[in-house]
Amino acid sequence: MNITIVELPNYEVAYIRRFGSYLEPNTHWGRLMEWSFSEGLFPPAQDFIGISLDNPSLVTPDNCRHDACVTLPSNFKKGEHKEIKYQTLEGGLFALCSYYGEPQNLHIAYDQVYGQWLPASDFEPDFNRSNLEFSRNNPAEDSKSYANVDLYVPIKEK
Repeated sequence: MNITIVELPNYEVAYIRRFGSYLEPNTHWGRLMEWSFSEGLFPPAQDFIGISLDNPSLVTPDNCRHDACVTLPSNFKKGEHKEIKYQTLEGGLFALCSYYGEPQNLHIAYDQVYGQWLPASDFEPDFNRSNLEFSRNNPAEDSKSYANVDLYVPIKEK
């Protein structure tokens, strides 16, 4: 497991939230991408970021929240868009763990950071900020249908 400590800036994002199991098929990513592309917001200039807001071990699957986000350029004019909301993702110190595998197994990266790396490190989780899942590919276009995700876990010194 390779973990890197990085400092991230704040990010202004547009997002769509969904409720439901993280393992079930969803449509909010497709809706966000369609909107993003119509607004000229796509990689490499912008990033797509997923935010799993709940621990599925503590919250029932139907109540798990997930935000599909796209970063916004500083000159973006926030308008009235159906199903689009805006938020600022707080930057700071993060542990970066890269994951390449089946999308439904992203929890393996979480388990490595929270269960193995953090307890042995000089850091602890900063639960006042969100984990950020930067999507580096579209699994539907990957030869193995794998997700390439940079998982950023917010941390602070013990």
